[in-house]
Amino acid sequence: MIRLSLLGLTFLFTFICNAQIDSRNESFLFDIINDKEARKFYQEAASRHTIGITDPPEGPLRTMAEWEELQGVVITWASEFSILGQIVDAIKEETNVYIVCSNPSTVQNYLDFVDIDWSKNVHFLVQPFDSIWVRDYGPNSVYKNDVDSLILVDWIYNRPARVKDDVVPGRIAEELGLPLYVTVSDPYKFVATGGNFMSDGMGKAFSSELILDENPLQGLDGVDAVVKDFMGIEEYIKFENLPHDLIHHIDMHMKLLDEQTLMLGEYPEGVADGPQIEANLQYLLNNFTTSYGEPFKVIRMPMPPAWDGTYPDQNGDYRTYVNSLFVNKTILVPTYEEKYDSTALRIWEESMPGYNIVGINCNSIIPRSGALHCITKEIGVNDPVRIVHQEQDCFDETTSLRTFSAIIQHRSGIKDAFLHARSNLNNTNSFERYKMTLTDPETDTWSVSFEDLEEGIFSYDYFFTVIANSGKEMNRPMVAPEGLFNISDCSLISSIDASNIESQEYLDIFPNPASAITCIPLDLNRSRNIEINLHDMLGRKINTIFSGEATKGESKYFFDASNYEAGLYLVEFTDRESSFFQKLVIK
Repeated sequence: MIRLSLLGLTFLFTFICNAQIDSRNESFLFDIINDKEARKFYQEAASRHTIGITDPPEGPLRTMAEWEELQGVVITWASEFSILGQIVDAIKEETNVYIVCSNPSTVQNYLDFVDIDWSKNVHFLVQPFDSIWVRDYGPNSVYKNDVDSLILVDWIYNRPARVKDDVVPGRIAEELGLPLYVTVSDPYKFVATGGNFMSDGMGKAFSSELILDENPLQGLDGVDAVVKDFMGIEEYIKFENLPHDLIHHIDMHMKLLDEQTLMLGEYPEGVADGPQIEANLQYLLNNFTTSYGEPFKVIRMPMPPAWDGTYPDQNGDYRTYVNSLFVNKTILVPTYEEKYDSTALRIWEESMPGYNIVGINCNSIIPRSGALHCITKEIGVNDPVRIVHQEQDCFDETTSLRTFSAIIQHRSGIKDAFLHARSNLNNTNSFERYKMTLTDPETDTWSVSFEDLEEGIFSYDYFFTVIANSGKEMNRPMVAPEGLFNISDCSLISSIDASNIESQEYLDIFPNPASAITCIPLDLNRSRNIEINLHDMLGRKINTIFSGEATKGESKYFFDASNYEAGLYLVEFTDRESSFFQKLVIK
């Protein structure tokens, strides 16, 4: 009882000391201050950075994507101890966790009290701080020459009152023995927050237009120049600010899952930030492509209401499931209420097969406009094995020769690279291994070709294994063989896609790949009698999911994918006039 009381008093005192300035949406008023005040802020911010290189690093540079391999995750022990404790418990199983704190003994006592072992992979960094929001003020992982050496890049934090937060990156760089580059000197003075920045690991980045509001002296060209010179960003996409997200950080409603796939929050029609999110999505799809030159794949994630049913436009909490964290083979996801969580976790599991999805209740922190992503900051490994592969929707049906390629890099060079492939024709679990060869040394591209394993194959599962000269080994997907790439035959799909039905009425099935309850959404331009049928890849109809009158507007139909064997299927939407098919993979 004495131990509990002392712990309780200690934690309460620590929380009170930090809570006074620990709101994530504390205003930053560059939109109403003048240039003179802006320059004064820049000057004061520059003086706070006692260490750091102010000139841009020598290139070429590549900013890490969040799904790449990590050597650690940083958190700040400022408040929300229950959430932070669960984060520590999950992270330490995958990599190192670095806890910025004022008193390691206090943190250790708490972790002991809640039975979390901190003896392995947990490190304590004694450093003054102001707030828990390390995502926003923590350093960014950037590589020289794609994989050769890791550096850290730190911006000016956009919260003037939090002077101690702004120097935390220096302590992290010192602990890890990494060079720290800082954007605090002319002509590179640059203000930003990590919650409003996202990179695809290939030179493309995303933010809201808050990034322009925060840098009035730089302007659009100056902002783009700084992120290019310090981080290797060649294309910087900026979205309109959301009206009800007070902090305008994109991590509250969007998440890149890989180089091709975007998870985007979705509100009921006309609710809260829903209309602006949809407008931003159309802006993206109409004007930009992935770094492979293809349209983005989009997975929608419901944005749940607060406990009383209100949304942000009704002063409800900004609940989000996309404010999540990749930690190697684990993904941490915020949770709130089981009736909403079950759907969100299912979408995550179906979207990222093979990953360990860990839900952490964030009801206590979400009123401060932040969740798990906001209070963590990842640090990339020093020697990444980089495997970049464009997953194709389907393969050429006119030939039986299958060719697979990937950009493969490690600073020590590559000793061996292999493709593992299996046919879905007979739902086999065995993979064939094919040795890859370096086909384009200039781009580090490795390739392999082979004849179809069996006649009549419609789909392959596959993954890559790479062994560097140093002996380091890596798979892509990282979680393979539990999570895999997939490619299928274009022939049947291409022939039936020529139908004259308005395909925009038939929205993307989710989740896809599927293994449980699966949703087929429609948005009809008029009411009519329809059928929704499930076909195998030989064209045989194996089930009618719905038959009857469907009303104009949005509607959703469901079926249980667990009732079917793993493989590739076609979902048919048909009326009296025409038919439209969409591919579905069942795992």
